[in-house]
Amino acid sequence: MKMIDGGVTAAKGYEAAGIAANLRKPGKLDIALVYSQVPAKVAGTFTTNVVKAAPVKRDIALVKGQECARAIVLNSGIANACTGAEGIAANEAMAEAAAEALGVPACEVLTASTGVIGMQLPVEKICAGVKLAAGEKACGPEAGLLAAKAIMTTDTIPKEAAVTFTAGGKTVTLGGMSKGSGMIHPNMATMLGVLTTDLNISKELLQEALSEDVKSSFNMISVDRDTSTNDSLVVFANGLAGNPEITEKDADYEAFVEALHAVTVALAKKMAGDGEGATKLLEVTAVHVASLEKARVLAKAVITSNLVKAAVFGNDANWGRILCAMGYSGESFDPEVVDITIESAAGRTMLVQNGMAADYSEDFATEIFKQEAVTVVVDLKEGEAQATAWGCDLTYDYVKINGDYRS
Repeated sequence: MKMIDGGVTAAKGYEAAGIAANLRKPGKLDIALVYSQVPAKVAGTFTTNVVKAAPVKRDIALVKGQECARAIVLNSGIANACTGAEGIAANEAMAEAAAEALGVPACEVLTASTGVIGMQLPVEKICAGVKLAAGEKACGPEAGLLAAKAIMTTDTIPKEAAVTFTAGGKTVTLGGMSKGSGMIHPNMATMLGVLTTDLNISKELLQEALSEDVKSSFNMISVDRDTSTNDSLVVFANGLAGNPEITEKDADYEAFVEALHAVTVALAKKMAGDGEGATKLLEVTAVHVASLEKARVLAKAVITSNLVKAAVFGNDANWGRILCAMGYSGESFDPEVVDITIESAAGRTMLVQNGMAADYSEDFATEIFKQEAVTVVVDLKEGEAQATAWGCDLTYDYVKINGDYRS
């Protein structure tokens, strides 16, 4: 497996576009299109929030009910959530406009939206924008980047990742894009994400691989502990790599699983590090834990603690907050044997040994926390399982951004 440059257009047979339809500020990209030149197997994971946006409801039905799809059209600025019958009709019009422009059935076009909840989509602008995107779709990295930019809301950077790997003696490519900066605490996947591959694989295994992967990738990130109404992650597999269809969990399937995880983790870390107002990425790994699920709970408890996040922003090695977050996670452990270590580009030091303060330099610990990426390792000394979660610091700007979001 090899990480490469690119995103949703990295694999064979995919085109993309990102255009401005004036749904937001004039000239700002706000509609993205990803298109497969041939029918592609499709799988997806979606928000667990009881309040689901119109596109989420439609996509869930389509992904469950059919084997293949050809495209997904996404808009930013307006979430089309809590919009009733009018929102459902607008979402359907969005899909139909794309289908007409692409020359495919509307049931083969998925939809996704992100932005302000409660606003109605301007149907005329959406339909005109979708048709414009269909006319401008293209292969190549530039088109993929435009699509990644068009789904951004409070994101400060577009998020892309891609890999190549081998299956059935063929070179296979998997790429993707995602967006998410606030309202990030997925219990399924991410705010919005699209993955594309030229792998030939059964729909059943594609769905199983995706559903299993998000447990240790997108489900392990958090910015603000808010699970969105619009979280959607879909993957297309069009088979153009030419490998024999993967229908069982053999070596080729495992190669795909590894590649999938590399892309999803890369995207997840970019989302966590680009949290609203964030100045640094916080990575927490729980090691030597009795079970995988317990490790996941403990790691995520630390990265979601507002007190931990505030301490990281202040470059304060306040390790008591880390132990405290673990203690209220709902999981039992022996705090008197726990070690806590921090590391970054500035170096590494142990803060806690066997549940008590270790002999460390506060000044050096502060330097470690000043870096753009900080890792915390908590060692429970009780088993062999481990898990990693990703988050960010909590800054003054997070409140400013969300206080002004609709203004």
